[in-house]
Amino acid sequence: MIAKLTDYSLTIEFRNRNWVVGDQLRSTIDFLRKHRVAFVNVDAPTNNHFSIVPSDLNEITNPNFSYLRLHGRDAKAYLTGKTVAARFNYDYSDKEIDELAERSRKLAREAKDLHVIFNNNNLDYAPRAATRLRVALGQSVALPRPQTPELF
Repeated sequence: MIAKLTDYSLTIEFRNRNWVVGDQLRSTIDFLRKHRVAFVNVDAPTNNHFSIVPSDLNEITNPNFSYLRLHGRDAKAYLTGKTVAARFNYDYSDKEIDELAERSRKLAREAKDLHVIFNNNNLDYAPRAATRLRVALGQSVALPRPQTPELF
């Protein structure tokens, strides 16, 4: 199937930690490198549940781009949330944003492009966290322009 998609930049996010722990990790990473498929590095809760991939992996399997997906760090919500909003109900602290900025810099040094996606999608947590991360990375952030209130 990968061979049929060579015109596309592919990523794989593993949802079962058994693909990326112990002896299996090297085999998985080697396969992705061979096929130039980007490994999705994650920020997730610290927990040994099979559905939570470890956050300490920073694998670059395609030198053209890397992918970092940020799920939040609340293990209870992640494992028991009945809705997507409940599962990823997490508001990153300023300290955590600084940690993510450093991790992003590290990944960006090893890949041409880095895509960072916030998946903590309850309320407005993701767009606010993305803005805070951009500030922590020293990127310019366009603030919303004030709107003139409707008079009629």
